[in-house]
Amino acid sequence: MLDAGLPRRRFLAAGAALAAGLTATGYGVANGNSAGRVLDPLRRSFDSNPVPVRMPFITAPPDAVAAEYAGRQPAAWGAALPGIKTGIPSHAKRFALTFDACGGPGNNDVDENLLSFLVAQQIPATLFLNKRWIDANPARAAQLAANPQFELANHGTAHKPLSVTGRAAYEIKGTATVREAVDEVWANHERLTALTGHPPRFFRPGTAHYDDIAVAITTALGETPLGYTLNADYGATSTAAQVNAAMLTAEPGGIALAHMHRPRSGTAAGMYQALPALRANGFEFVKVP
Repeated sequence: MLDAGLPRRRFLAAGAALAAGLTATGYGVANGNSAGRVLDPLRRSFDSNPVPVRMPFITAPPDAVAAEYAGRQPAAWGAALPGIKTGIPSHAKRFALTFDACGGPGNNDVDENLLSFLVAQQIPATLFLNKRWIDANPARAAQLAANPQFELANHGTAHKPLSVTGRAAYEIKGTATVREAVDEVWANHERLTALTGHPPRFFRPGTAHYDDIAVAITTALGETPLGYTLNADYGATSTAAQVNAAMLTAEPGGIALAHMHRPRSGTAAGMYQALPALRANGFEFVKVP
């Protein structure tokens, strides 16, 4: 509480000094959070003053995050580690749809039939766009950003598994250092911020695999690492029948992973069958909350 006897000029001066001190540390504030030292998700506390885990994370600049985690060695690897969001509140049979656009050679197309179906059926979704896909489809990415039915999320810069040791998943080599992991998140963070006017809330790496240090790095950069509960199309290699069958196993509170960059895959046709059937069964589709 402000002391009633504190002169207004001294109060303003104290606030200015505090702000200057925070600026000098190199740490910033994201999304209106209170300023302070970057929160290390591995320690779950601020360096000088422990706080409850549910407090908002403070976003640090990428150089500060790289320095914070330099030299740390991972102890776990996967798509469902602690710190990765893998579900949503399950009341009212809610289910989240997510679609990745992976980008790069052979992966810069747009499944317009899938997107048109989602729009026509008023089915919301979270779209994870890789920076290479955005750069190959800037006008389409801008249209998606302007559609409130969709939320754009971060699918990395070069579509690599997020690692600090180069660990691979599905024969795709991961980022090899802390600095490379930071850059894999941050370059597309900046691209999406410029595209949408606000920082992305969620990150999913190429292959959806992380090590535990990479999970902490993502969180320190102000994004929530996202996983999935249902693999709907296995990298857009499934047939329509397989996509339909996978989606019909959906359970309330789940998150489906599918793809939106391969128009010749079975993804769109499988979704045509599954989503109306799930909706008729009482499911409500949502963006990741």
